[in-house]
Amino acid sequence: MEENPERVTQLLLEASHGDQHALDAVLPIVYDELRRLARSYMRRERREHTLQTTALVHEAYLRLLGQNAKFANRGHFFAIAAKMMRRVLVDHAKHVGRAKRGGGAVKISLDEPAVFSKAPDMNLVALDEALARLEEQDPQRSKIVELRFFAGLSNEEAAQVLDISTATVQRQWAGARAWLYHELKRKE
Repeated sequence: MEENPERVTQLLLEASHGDQHALDAVLPIVYDELRRLARSYMRRERREHTLQTTALVHEAYLRLLGQNAKFANRGHFFAIAAKMMRRVLVDHAKHVGRAKRGGGAVKISLDEPAVFSKAPDMNLVALDEALARLEEQDPQRSKIVELRFFAGLSNEEAAQVLDISTATVQRQWAGARAWLYHELKRKE
């Protein structure tokens, strides 16, 4: 089913006001985009990763439903969905790490060649911890990383979700990538 941004936004607004039929109607519309997002996450995972793309989508969607989240628009929905997928993967990595007594940490590589081209694969748990530190220092930059890297939103879409200019997103995205690069290198 083809995604219509205006229709998705309308259904999400209706779902935010408790309309179960709207919530049921939105999943088939956004499912392919959620799978694309999940596939992009899974490409960053090691080959032997035990969590499948479909399971990631379903677990994230169930967590979204459990939150009774209020969605302002399509971009906001995908930002929250990306955050849920990140949480599922981090929880899974922590569980696997505990099961292997600290071994088997999930590694990912960041897709920004200008900043991360010389960086080795990074541990997902370490990235999550670095993002938590960034959020304490600069919540807006942390949110931009979630929207750009994890939700796969463009600069323009992230700007719309955060209600800031595209130029601000571009500047802060560059600064956040550099900060994360140095923070993760320091922790190696």
